[in-house]
Amino acid sequence: MAGEAAPHRRSAAAAAGATLGAVALRDRLASGALSCLDLTEACIARIAAREDEVGAWAWHDAEHARAQARQLDAYRAAGRPIGPLHGLPVGLKDVIDTARIPTQNGCALDAGRVPVRDAFVVERLRQAGAVILGKTETTELAFMHPARTRNPHALGHTPGGSSAGSAAAVADGMVPLAVGTQTGGSVIRPAAFCGVTGFKPSFGAIPRRGVLMQSQSLDTIGVFARDPEGAALLADVLFGHDPQDSATSLAPPPRLLEIARAAPPVAPVFALVRPPGWAEADPQMREALDELGAALGDQAFAVELPEVFAQAAAARRCINLAEMARNYHRYGRDGGALLGAETREALEEGNAILARDYLAALDWPGVLNAGLGEIFRRCDAILCPAAPGPAPEGLGSTGDPVFNGLWTLCGTPAVSLPILTAANGLPMGVQLVGPRGGDGRLLRTARWLYEWVGD
Repeated sequence: MAGEAAPHRRSAAAAAGATLGAVALRDRLASGALSCLDLTEACIARIAAREDEVGAWAWHDAEHARAQARQLDAYRAAGRPIGPLHGLPVGLKDVIDTARIPTQNGCALDAGRVPVRDAFVVERLRQAGAVILGKTETTELAFMHPARTRNPHALGHTPGGSSAGSAAAVADGMVPLAVGTQTGGSVIRPAAFCGVTGFKPSFGAIPRRGVLMQSQSLDTIGVFARDPEGAALLADVLFGHDPQDSATSLAPPPRLLEIARAAPPVAPVFALVRPPGWAEADPQMREALDELGAALGDQAFAVELPEVFAQAAAARRCINLAEMARNYHRYGRDGGALLGAETREALEEGNAILARDYLAALDWPGVLNAGLGEIFRRCDAILCPAAPGPAPEGLGSTGDPVFNGLWTLCGTPAVSLPILTAANGLPMGVQLVGPRGGDGRLLRTARWLYEWVGD
């Protein structure tokens, strides 16, 4: 009988990992109902079964993951206090430095690169008791040249970019939590295409030390989970201040999970927005959002963004490419021929941007956030598409970030919720946006909507 116990426990762990959210898994790990090793083994088994098809991982070492899990089990067995992520496996986008573990930025020019120091977020994860399961695939230098990752719901469709591997790994049940980054739409769009919750916090909420810098004015670290509570659990650990990242500031702990799990004092109100680029939305996305708005009744009202918002995309692109040309100069100088066409063209465009145009573009977030202030005084969150529709067929593109870049430019928090389904069975994401700094309230509203649709 004893010989049969371990396989039985691991079978149960596999089932739990596939059906339970990260918070429920955390609770089972903390109580001892589930061991760190059994959960890690379930993730390893899923990767072994599906990785050849999905291609979510740039680096994964099963023995390294097991060693971490065993150490965490021994730590708990000794009666020592455990961290908020104790035993939870986490995937890291391969632009996030990990000491003595390859971090190759999805780029041939960085092949074999092994950092000597963990990024800030990796230090936080280790302190919280997470198992670093591996590094997830990213597009080249976190830009638009597609990674090898496929959408787990339909292997011939894009998973999005640039955090493709992180979204796909969570969607396929390979890992309960993952970390990504967004400069345009690289958290929200793959979350929408892969059918998971993606959370892009307010700009500067999570320090970026040790993370590949594409655009210092836009780059934001985000998280992936099965549901909004899982996203809040992971982000809660990562929020903080780092003197080496000037975008961060000293602030008290955000208590994201506590706020997200609390009942709203009153039923949330949503502002239904048709953002710039609305003509690009798939008809079934438009219809689904109209139906959702009608179902919400008095809790939803339509609002038009001021005309000035139509210029936001050009301003964001100007900032992104000018800063990318500066930060990626060595890649273009030392090996431009090895870069994908999308990256080369972006660097060329960035090098041609005039200083006056770049400096003028930097003024736009303040202008746009002033316009959003009036809307946020009337609602808990803006509701709009996370992507034009379901994941497009084909792997030659990462999809259109038309509905994401505006919120990245404004630095506002955004969440993609997997609550809609297209006619072909693929997921479609609804995006909720909150005011800058209102991350906890946004996650609470997202949890409410997620559960309301599920009831």
